[in-house]
Amino acid sequence: MEAVSIAEDVLKESVEQQNEVVEPQPEIVPEQVVDSVVQTEAESVAEEASEKPVEESVEESEIGSMGKQELVDYLQQLLVEHPAQNIRKEVEQIKIAFYKQHRAEVDTLRKAEEQTEEQAVRELDPLEVRLKELMKIYRDKRDEYVAVSEKAKEDNYKEKLAIIEELKTLVSSEETLGNTFARFRDLQARWKAIGPVPQSYVKDLWETYNLHVENFYDFVKINKELRDLDLKKNLEAKTALCEQAERLTEDASVVEAFHKLQKLHDEWRETGPVASEYKDALWERFKAASSIVNRRHQDYFESIKEEQLHNLEAKSALCEKVEAMVAEAPTTHKAWNKANELLLSLQREWRSIGFAPKKDNTKIYDRFRAACDKFFEQKRAFYSDIKDDMEQNLRLKEQLCEAAEQLQESEAWKEATEQLLALQQEWKKIGSVSRRHADVVWKRFRAACDKFFERKSAHFAQIENAYEENLARKKALIEEMLEVDIKQGGYDMIKEFQRRWSEIGFVPIKYKEELQKNYKEAVDRLFGVLRGIDREQSMDRFKDKVSSLRQAGEKRLRSEREKLYNRVKQLEQEIGVLENNIGFFSKSKGAEQLIADVQDKIAKAKRDMADAIAKVKLIDGE
Repeated sequence: MEAVSIAEDVLKESVEQQNEVVEPQPEIVPEQVVDSVVQTEAESVAEEASEKPVEESVEESEIGSMGKQELVDYLQQLLVEHPAQNIRKEVEQIKIAFYKQHRAEVDTLRKAEEQTEEQAVRELDPLEVRLKELMKIYRDKRDEYVAVSEKAKEDNYKEKLAIIEELKTLVSSEETLGNTFARFRDLQARWKAIGPVPQSYVKDLWETYNLHVENFYDFVKINKELRDLDLKKNLEAKTALCEQAERLTEDASVVEAFHKLQKLHDEWRETGPVASEYKDALWERFKAASSIVNRRHQDYFESIKEEQLHNLEAKSALCEKVEAMVAEAPTTHKAWNKANELLLSLQREWRSIGFAPKKDNTKIYDRFRAACDKFFEQKRAFYSDIKDDMEQNLRLKEQLCEAAEQLQESEAWKEATEQLLALQQEWKKIGSVSRRHADVVWKRFRAACDKFFERKSAHFAQIENAYEENLARKKALIEEMLEVDIKQGGYDMIKEFQRRWSEIGFVPIKYKEELQKNYKEAVDRLFGVLRGIDREQSMDRFKDKVSSLRQAGEKRLRSEREKLYNRVKQLEQEIGVLENNIGFFSKSKGAEQLIADVQDKIAKAKRDMADAIAKVKLIDGE
């Protein structure tokens, strides 16, 4: 009783000051949920913040360099050696590294075998199945941990309610002040030692606890010096919390800063009151820093939402492109190759785009995959038909080989020559065969033709006197062609020269190449003169046409230029194909004419292309 009376005497002077100390309630700003995808990320970050890292874990770069089997084995090792709540980061890295390799293998197999993604995935399934089994084990363990954690929070809530009930009894206690205050300090220590409670109870629980603490202070009327010391310690603690909150406003990790702020708010609530002259300013300082952190957190998830919407738009555009390709399926081998390259580039672009909003992500992926699968179905159907055509072409070319082989020993030189030339023309009309047979069947046909023409050449090589006479006649014809005024005779005169040349027989082999070269130069000169005349006339006519088009309007003129530009591109492709075809002909005697024909076509195409370019420049005013 003496201790009680002494305390009452000392504290009578400070009753009013003790009753004035009422701490404002801290503002808890809830996490803003932008959508289901962002919410999941925020929860995972919160989960990560509460987990302990795995000691001596494998570095991220090492995980990225592991093979698929190593990744699966390492995941199994982690599940055996560590709690599920401590390996979240490693599990995510393993999953990302595994599916990066998995997608690359699927794409390679699908491209090589022309399979759908579903077919390719079935062939690469075993390790993925095992990975999914281990991931299920991981999720089950993590869910079990979460359930235990939630149960612990409920138990903590019940314990704090019990402490509040004990605080209530202190107000009516008849013990000495020393014993009552000791019990009060013990209850405070127990309160702080108890872990977190469910978020929905935090506010009401703290208000109730704070109310009974204030009631206790009013009841026991603690000595002013003890009270001031408590207020000073609380002031220092809350000032430190303000400084920590202000540093969080510049933290590079927005999400981590937000969750650290929640812990600071918990500490603020658990810290006792400060003197009334400091409480409002101190709370405003803490609240101002909290508002900045919360706003940055809100802006961060809003930016994620906006980025995901942009990703959805980009992926929708890719879907439309693939669907347009399916709607207008190619009809030629060349067009299919071009379309296939385009589709692969669209798939690479798809993989470079991030996630769409969670509610749309699966739908947009299913749409894109369905369009791609339809494309490859059409491609397989096309090449199935092409395969049948190629097999028929192979049978036809084998028949031509048999016919050429029957003629290769013939001595009916003229008739056999005509028949072989006819076979060669028929060969050209037949379409392509598969690469596996193309070279073999062509070499067989060419060998039969070459054998006949070589025998024919050897036979006529014996007629040397006739060749010498033919040499003189061809030289005289060339001289005549060099001196003639072709403008008077025109193309008919050239045809006559060509007829006369072809009627003259063979010449000695040693003069053949030079003579043929001189003849070709003479013919080219005649054609060049006439083509020059034709070109001038053509360009004059085109100039008149351009003048008319200019009067008709720029639209007509642009249309004409576009047509000419497309003609130039077409001729470039034809020249490339013709130059490539020359490689299929050997330098043997039997193939010389074929090579010459192709070279003439190349020369004509180049002249046509030069004329088209000149017309484009005329339109452009150059």
